Amino acid sequence: MRAPSAARLRGALAGAVAAGSCAAALAACGGVKAADLFQVTRTGSGRNADLTLLIDEEGGVSCNGGPTLKLSDPQLVQAHAIQEELLKPSSANLRLAPRPGSVLSYRVRDEAGMVAFSDNSLGQPHVLYQLALFVLQVAQQVCHLSS
Repeated sequence: MRAPSAARLRGALAGAVAAGSCAAALAACGGVKAADLFQVTRTGSGRNADLTLLIDEEGGVSCNGGPTLKLSDPQLVQAHAIQEELLKPSSANLRLAPRPGSVLSYRVRDEAGMVAFSDNSLGQPHVLYQLALFVLQVAQQVCHLSS
């Protein structure tokens, strides 16, 4: 068996350094970004009523375009359950009109489509009530916004 030449060793070393540099660059840039579960835009009257939450599948949440914060494990489980239940209404692009006296309106976008509703819309599937509560809790507990 023949010993590797100096040129071969330099080439192998250069390849290893290049691979390490690529890995370091990916890590510095945040690497692969998790896919989004859904984005909720809430509008309305009152302080902190206007809010945009972007939830990713690994529990990252961006509040009003800010830095990515982290959901608790139970909140992440709840977000996945909500996203699953949203598939049918969002794929139908459900739009529910507000009634007089509405305070908050919501637009939810996910991979299947979009849902628009208000806090007092008639005919809301149960998941929309769950979503409104989830948004309130994340705004207070994760984004540290008062209601």
